[in-house]
Formats: sequence, structure tokens, C-alpha cells
Amino acid sequence: MKVHFIAIGGAVMHNLAIALHKKGYEISGSDDEIFEPSRSRLARYGLLPDNQGWDPVKITPDLNAVILGMHAREDNPELEKARRLGLQIQSFPEFLYEQTRNKTRVVIGGSHGKTTITSMIMHVLKSHGVSFDYMVGSIVEGFETMGGLSESSEIAVFEGDEYLSSALDRRPKFHLYKPHISLISGIAWDHMNVFPTYENYLEQFRIFIEKTEVGGSLIYSGYDPEVTDLVKSSGRLLDFIPYRGHPFRIKEGKTYLIEDDREHPVSVFGQHNMQNINGSKLVCEMLGINNEMFYNAIQDFTGARKRMQLLEEKDQTAVYLDFAHAPSKVRATTLALKEQYPERWLTAILELHTFSSLNVDFLPLYEATMLAADKAIVYFNPVTVAHKKLPEISVDQVKDAFNQPDLWVYNDAGKLVKDLLNSEWKGSNLLIMTSGNFEGQDLEALAGSIISHEN
Repeated sequence: MKVHFIAIGGAVMHNLAIALHKKGYEISGSDDEIFEPSRSRLARYGLLPDNQGWDPVKITPDLNAVILGMHAREDNPELEKARRLGLQIQSFPEFLYEQTRNKTRVVIGGSHGKTTITSMIMHVLKSHGVSFDYMVGSIVEGFETMGGLSESSEIAVFEGDEYLSSALDRRPKFHLYKPHISLISGIAWDHMNVFPTYENYLEQFRIFIEKTEVGGSLIYSGYDPEVTDLVKSSGRLLDFIPYRGHPFRIKEGKTYLIEDDREHPVSVFGQHNMQNINGSKLVCEMLGINNEMFYNAIQDFTGARKRMQLLEEKDQTAVYLDFAHAPSKVRATTLALKEQYPERWLTAILELHTFSSLNVDFLPLYEATMLAADKAIVYFNPVTVAHKKLPEISVDQVKDAFNQPDLWVYNDAGKLVKDLLNSEWKGSNLLIMTSGNFEGQDLEALAGSIISHEN
């Protein structure tokens, strides 16, 4: 089978291309820009395009499918030729559904926690030798790629992103999978550029529930009033199963799950992750994993990349990196690290990078989200604001929106890094939250420098 990827360099797109290549498909692709790690990973499998840019010559009548990435515009020359030839053009979620049409599909949705819950399920299933297809929004320890497909598996586990599928398909990705088992971890307004009102955003989750196969199951956060209201108002014939946080305790900086009279040490921490564990546990039970199997496997789950990822640690200092960018994620992540190490000073840094977070109308939703930090810092790049064609924002506007005493605001990443390196870190932790890259700063090198100068 011959498949061409328009915008092959995307995070999910290049992983799907590799997965299909490993499945034996003949893969080609194009993109006008491919960054690391996509570039190196595509090159490793011989899938990196010879030239950067779009090349309609690659679009031939013998292609079985053209997969269109969200990065490609509607006037893309390769897309125009594919349409003229009448080729099958699909977004990657549409293609994944076709690949798993006859399998039990599990889809994890929600404004926060979906990557971690999906990763937990994947880890537990893999630990017990269960074969499954998957697609997740981050690299997970023990998995070479973010996506995997096979002929023999009977289960498919997908992270259900609510963002749009492609330039031609304006439906949210998680509307296309039609799960038998679905999960909603919580709802907090995000993606303001495509869902301009909260009501519009909420509607996407209502549709997601309706897309769950009749007779299937919806597992949902019992803490979230919005999700609970959606469940109560749904007339869908599903098994609705609420979950809350798993009982736990913290001892000497280590978290233990409490199961009756037993305790299970885990590497992840924070109240939000205790909820994630319970949600993943319910899904795993439906896939044939009993309690003993689950607890044995979850103990060595270390998390997905950039989800409370430990960059460096030494004695009384640790540096963590997290993908948190939406207000609910920022609040939960900051609180989790402070609760895990209550005796340590916590410096928390948030980069405003997404369309929503850099929008003056959205900024007030960040009010009091970093109060758990002893020192809170917010960084934004004015060049990014201009690139997204948004009105300028000022340091004072950010301070007013966060409404937090002694908030530090930077718009120069170099100065921020310099000030961090000149700070005292003994007995302190640093939390870096971003979906961007701080103007290309090497965060791992920063973490190493902080740790090496701890004393």
C-alpha cells in the first residue's frame, strides 16, 4: 500500500509515517519545515524528504491514500493535485479509524491528563504482553514511537485530541475514532482560536460522548462538574462510570498508592496524577487487567516526556519540565510539585506560548494559578505574539491577569536564564512549564548547570 504524507514533519504525522513503514507500507512525504526530533527520526527510517518544500510530482495516481496534516493549508499544491486526481485524502485520525475499524477502540479525551492516562494504559498493557495499536501525544518510556499499528492486535488505544483534524476536515480529532471505551478526564476551556466561546468548546465533548459506540462505556472524572452535567444530560446508551483520585500518601518525597492494607510506591505524584491512575486503572480492568497486574505494572511507570519530567536532580534540588500551558494544567502541576516537596522552596516558570495563553481576553483565566509556588515567573516572547497575529501584550497586563503578589514577568529568555543561573538553588526545586522552547534555550543544559552549582 502506497501512502503519501502532506506535512510529514508533524509530531504525530512523522510517527504515523514510521509506524506504517514498519508495517510494510510504501511511504513518501513532504513538508516545508521539519525540526528535531522529527528530522532525525524520519532520516533513520529513510523517510526524510530529499528536499524541503512541496512537490506535486510526488502525487501520483497509484497512491492508495494521502494523509493531510494540520500544518498544510488548503491551497497546498500537493493537496490541489491530489484533489484533481480524485485520490483518497484523509486526516490522520480518519486514517487511524479505518486502520482499526474491527478492533476495540479506547479513546482518552479531556482538557488535561489525556496524554498521561493514555501513557499509563500503554505501559500497563505492554508490561503484561498485551498487543495493541496506539497513538499518543508524547514519547513514552519503552516505546520507540508515538504511534504503532499491527495486523494482529485486537485493541487500539488513542489519545483523543480535541483540536481540528486538518485544513479540509474541521472536526475535532476525537470525533472520528468512535470508541467502544471512552474517558473524559476533565474540561477547561482551551484552543480559543478555533473554539471562541466556552460553550462552543464544551459542545465538542458532548459530541464526543455521542460518538462513543452504543453499548460502550464512558469513564469520567467525578470531580468535574461540567463532565458530570454532560453525562446527566446525555441520552446515549452507555455504561457511565465516574472515578476520583486514588488514595495515597507521601513519605520522604515518595508517593505510595494505598490499596486496602497494602502500599505501592510510584514514580508519578500529585493529586491530578492520582486521578489519572484511577482512570487508567478502570480502562485496564475493561481490557482484562486485574488489580494485582495493574499495581505491579504502574509502580515503574515514569511518565510521558515533558509530563512532570525530571530533568536533573541532586541532594536537595530537582528540576522538572512539564507541558502545562492551560490554566487548569498550570495550577495542578504547580500544586503537585509543592505538595511532593513541601520543605523545599519552589520556583515555577510558565512560558505563555499558545494562541489562547497570549490572548488578552484569555489571560484572566490564569488568575491565582501559580499561588502554590514560592516564586512565580511568567515569560512570553513578543515575537511569538506578533507571529500569531495577536495584539501586543504588556508586562503589566500579564501581572494584572495573574493577580499574584510578587509575580516576575520576563519577555527576554536570555535574561531569564542568566538570572536563574545567578540564583541560589540549595534546598529548592525548579518547575519549567511550556509548550514552546523559550526562544530556543537549551533547558536540559540549564537544568544541568543549576544542579552542578547547587551548593
